[in-house]
Amino acid sequence: MGIDILRVVAGLVILIVAADRLVLSAVRVAKVFNVSVVVIGAVIVGFGTSVPEFVVSAIAASNGQTGLAMSNVVASNTANLTLVLGTAALFSVLVTQKQTVKREGLLMLAAVVSLVIVLADGRVTVVEGALLLIGLVVAIWLLISWTKSGDDDQASGIEDIVADPDRVWREMLYGLVALVATVVAGQQLLVGVVSIGDSLGLSIVFMGFITGVGTSLPELSAALAGARRGAPDLVIGNVLGSNVFNSLGVAGVAAILGPGVVDGVPPILIGIMLLSAVFAGVFAYTSQRINRFEGVVLLGTFFLYMVLAL
Repeated sequence: MGIDILRVVAGLVILIVAADRLVLSAVRVAKVFNVSVVVIGAVIVGFGTSVPEFVVSAIAASNGQTGLAMSNVVASNTANLTLVLGTAALFSVLVTQKQTVKREGLLMLAAVVSLVIVLADGRVTVVEGALLLIGLVVAIWLLISWTKSGDDDQASGIEDIVADPDRVWREMLYGLVALVATVVAGQQLLVGVVSIGDSLGLSIVFMGFITGVGTSLPELSAALAGARRGAPDLVIGNVLGSNVFNSLGVAGVAAILGPGVVDGVPPILIGIMLLSAVFAGVFAYTSQRINRFEGVVLLGTFFLYMVLAL
């Protein structure tokens, strides 16, 4: 048991640190090769915080644990919308007026609804996974198109990252090492969680909750940083972008790698994810605010999900 706990803790820490380093290297290499700032801000950074979810769910699905993979996606989406937004709102009232964030809100809601539809019959297929990935391609195209139409601030948070052409190959090497580290850490995390779960008789739902919340820590870290800096658009944009990637990219790859019956994802937990997405999507689109009281409500929703996952 002690070794498994060490696997879980070490896996989470390495996963988060390696994913952050992977994004940093990707941004520096993209800048050296004059990749559009739009692409860097809207795609590389926006989806980069979802790398841990992608690694964990992909490994789980390829090991035949599709239920755990999808439970991880649902838990991560819910944690982003409740734990991350709720905690950030306690530090600073979240108000946004940016047009891109508004449209991202509806895009995120559409992505989550697509995931709910795929999970509705209790099984996933390769075709459904492919359709989700096609949806991800469309989502990336929309994000880039919207940003080009006038919201240059999509790159906020990366302007201070310096790219040195003389270090580009070193950055590629760092990125490759970080990618390998995320895969290894994700594998160890899953081994530890499954082993502990089997020893204690934990359900797939709760094991998915543990991995889902753990892999949402990068989003939580980014949200707290944005709240402290008084940048609500960074907070909202990060959550919305992450959930788009989770719902379409992570779930899509998991469905392709592990088609079949999805056990251990109760409809009530999927319902909580959907309701949380509706709240966040409506908020982002209407430019309403999330105040501290609403942040407490979101955190209460998160704890309700946790209790139901037990």
